Amino acid sequence: MKRGDTIELDIVDYAFGGMGIGKIETTEGQFIVFVENAIPGQKVLTKIAKKRKKYAEGKLMEILQRSALEVTVPYQPVSGAPYITLPIEKQREYKKISTLDQYKRIGGIQNIDELFDEYISSPIDFNYRNKMEYSFSTIRKELETGEELDDQFALGFKTRGTWWKVENLDKECGLFDADFENKLKEVRNYLEKTELPAWHPPQKIGFFRSIVLRKSFDKNQLLVNLVTSSQGLESFNRKAFADFMISLFGERLAGLQHTINDDVADRAKIENGLNELLVGEPVVLEKLLGLHFEISMESFFQTNPKSAELLYTKAIAYAQKNADLKGKVLMDLFCGTGTIGQIMASQIENVKVIGVDIVPEAIEDAKRNAKRNGIKNLDFFAADVGKFLFQFPDYENKIHTIMLDPPRAGIAPKTLMKVINLKAKQIVYISCNPSTQARDAKTLGENGYELKQLSLVDQFPHTSHIEAVGVWVVAGV
Repeated sequence: MKRGDTIELDIVDYAFGGMGIGKIETTEGQFIVFVENAIPGQKVLTKIAKKRKKYAEGKLMEILQRSALEVTVPYQPVSGAPYITLPIEKQREYKKISTLDQYKRIGGIQNIDELFDEYISSPIDFNYRNKMEYSFSTIRKELETGEELDDQFALGFKTRGTWWKVENLDKECGLFDADFENKLKEVRNYLEKTELPAWHPPQKIGFFRSIVLRKSFDKNQLLVNLVTSSQGLESFNRKAFADFMISLFGERLAGLQHTINDDVADRAKIENGLNELLVGEPVVLEKLLGLHFEISMESFFQTNPKSAELLYTKAIAYAQKNADLKGKVLMDLFCGTGTIGQIMASQIENVKVIGVDIVPEAIEDAKRNAKRNGIKNLDFFAADVGKFLFQFPDYENKIHTIMLDPPRAGIAPKTLMKVINLKAKQIVYISCNPSTQARDAKTLGENGYELKQLSLVDQFPHTSHIEAVGVWVVAGV
């Protein structure tokens, strides 16, 4: 076996991160193949992406035989929901067991089962996402036959394991707004009739590139952004498209934007292009634990707001459980638009909350949201964590609790040491990648912090993703 080979494989077990496990008997013993997004009991076609002496990693190319564990669901299958046919109880079981194993194996916390608090399930199992992106392509995969067709006008999701092929989304996939997805076919038909071409990913030519959405569950509204190139722009009647979208979605359409982006990169970010508001407002309003937040296309916000409420509630409970926080200074680090900092400031009596993030634009969004919510006991700073005390020496030795919520890549080791050097009495650490949190748990333990409790929060049903929130306190306190 070598990199690039395609093999058939029976999946017999599940590992952290959504890796199905296949085992091959060889003359030198058992050889393990990890296949992302494969379910125990399936027979799959996998392409070997990485080869090592005792194991390999493969990409799931095709499911040849379903698992006996799977059930029938009324949704169009998409690569972004690989476990949607697996009963939700089984998904939770796999996630819990495989994630806690990371803390034993990577973090060296052998008593993690004793420290484990609870598994917090998403309150909504389906249609829970508030953001989604749909891609255009002239290369379409036919769902029934699996055939790859050229010179098409496809709008939907990219085929698993590819960046050029798109499968038309003809009905809802079970993750995003059902009403919008069931009408996406009408949007596709309208745009195809303009006779402007969809994007051709390999050739980097074409007009229509993607449609990005934000949803407010509180207002039941949609913010839509059509991303195109400038190739043929003069032939596109934007007013007619806006009128069509209004006729299709009515008052649910909070805003419609058009972004012209000629960046040839596969992911065409909004901030790289020229953006114009065609209809309505450039934001939607969402409500989280009684507070209101403006969400724009480019701002970060929790993708599953109903589950995020439970995550933040647990984090604040951990912060309050081990200490009396009245009169104390709490730091919301990597605060982004300041969601959890505002919730802490509004729920914990007589505290001072400071939000810190290195991105100035996020801090401006945070200040605007705090003003909207009328929160006074909260300040935001655009600063690097390592330089914060040098820039604001008044906070030296005064930060009691740090609320830590880093991006998916986790915290760089040097940055974690900078956090430790702030000398907080406790750190409440939210992680969207428990394997990196398990790694950091070892560093925290070596520097005088002791893990008290840990919970898992399922914000993304039908995927391999799981979040964790734990509280570390200075040993002996």
